[in-house]
Order: sequence, then C-alpha cells, then structure tokens
Amino acid sequence: MKTHKLFATLGVLAVLPAGVLFTATTARAQDANTSSPIIVKQSAQKPVWLKVEVIKADQLTIMVREEANSMNIHTFTYSDKAREKIQSVLSDGGYQYGDKIKIRYLPGQTEALDIRGGPSKPL
Repeated sequence: MKTHKLFATLGVLAVLPAGVLFTATTARAQDANTSSPIIVKQSAQKPVWLKVEVIKADQLTIMVREEANSMNIHTFTYSDKAREKIQSVLSDGGYQYGDKIKIRYLPGQTEALDIRGGPSKPL
C-alpha cells in the first residue's frame, strides 16, 4: 500500500513542474503601430464575356440563363452602350426566349456593358 502512495506522489510531482511551465508563460500585447493604415493595392477588375440564353428582355433589364450552368440566372441592367444596342434590337422585335447571346460585364456587378448576338425572327 505504501508503495502505491509513493508512486502516486512521485507521479503528481513529476507532472507538476510540466504544468507550471505551460502556465508560466505570460501573454504580451503585439507591438503594432496602429497610427497609419495599411494600404492594399487592388487590381482593377476586367470585364468578362458570358454566354447566355435569353429568358426575358425589355427596355430596362435583361434576364438570362448561363449556357455553362443552366441553374445560374442573371438579371442585368444596361450601360449606355448596351442601351443603344438593346433599343435597336427592341425596335426590330426584340430578343425571344431561348436566343443565344453574349453579355460583357464586370464580375460581381449587374450592369451589362455590351451585348453581342442578334435576335431570332419574331413569331
């Protein structure tokens, strides 16, 4: 019995210094100069072309479905350049459901910068 107590006491004494080492470290504040802001240079986004299929188009917006992923549906407004093109297309009958076109836009934006592709013949 005495040997059990002796080994138990020795085990506690062996673990105790290790625990003291882990708790003895002090937390220090980071030395950072917060008086000047950090400047991050952002690169300008480039417009991309998106191949789409027309769902609905009118004077204000165009609703399209991506050809690559038919689950992705986008609604775009028009830039000045795209508005001129859409006005001429609408005067000739407009885009019909299923017309395949390409829209140039900035990723993350909802403004069509340019539209390519002619409309099909109206029914």
